[in-house]
Amino acid sequence: MRQILTALAIGLSLGLGATGAFAQATPAGLWKTIDDETKTEKSLVRITEAGGVYSGKVEKGLDPNPKNTTCAACTDERKDQPIIGMTIIKNAKAGADKEVFEGGEILDPNNGKTYKLRLKMLEGGKKLEVRGYIGPFFRNQQWIRVE
Repeated sequence: MRQILTALAIGLSLGLGATGAFAQATPAGLWKTIDDETKTEKSLVRITEAGGVYSGKVEKGLDPNPKNTTCAACTDERKDQPIIGMTIIKNAKAGADKEVFEGGEILDPNNGKTYKLRLKMLEGGKKLEVRGYIGPFFRNQQWIRVE
């Protein structure tokens, strides 16, 4: 009986550990953004999932001297709105590859432009490769999971 309980406890703990690892395989969570040019920390973005669709909002700025606090260059409903609290990722969905999420768009609040989006999980969900692109032209950033 003791061996059965021990085996059950081990199996249960392994199962819960696998569930935690699986949860890290999506972009949902809080991410520290890193500027691809200056390599400095820029902000915290929270990515959420609803019905298989991912979106992301700027939760906090990390730059002590931000160039912009509003999106003056935006041309949609986000024009002149505060960047903190702004949705910058819209409509990303899981792709055929379980580590890639695409089909949405990402806004660069510095220039007001929106780009097609691809998110790729790296290092077991600890990092996120964020690619914004138009045709063959793209920029990549690697964001770091905070939670």
